[in-house]
Amino acid sequence: MRVMVIVKASPESEEGQMPTEQLLSDMLKYNEQLVKAGIMLAGDGLHPSNKGKRIRFQGEKRTVIDGPFAETKELIAGFWIWQVRSMDEAVEWAKRCPNPMEGESELEIRQIFEADDFGAELTPELRAKEERLRHEAAALNR
Repeated sequence: MRVMVIVKASPESEEGQMPTEQLLSDMLKYNEQLVKAGIMLAGDGLHPSNKGKRIRFQGEKRTVIDGPFAETKELIAGFWIWQVRSMDEAVEWAKRCPNPMEGESELEIRQIFEADDFGAELTPELRAKEERLRHEAAALNR
């Protein structure tokens, strides 16, 4: 199963405060362990929300909202995509993570939908198209 591990933002990350050299070193060591274990598929940090945009949908109407966004504790500062055998395995790996922020911080783990999760609504034609798009996207990222 694939999961997204979400690093929640902090007031410091939203202010654009960069991690210390020690924290960067600790995170690189942790990422190396994830890669060697075959767990990590992707991962990156995100700029503060003041550099972001939101698109609000109301029927056919689209509204662009400029950052920064309120409620820092609900914002994302970074993420990983992991391939794990179970949610328990993801939790065990997450517990080994260095604290991603200087103060209090939080990780959230969410399972990523797979094609089979969509049932009959994902027809063979849609499934084939989705598979083709995944291969095309992967080829672009090589």
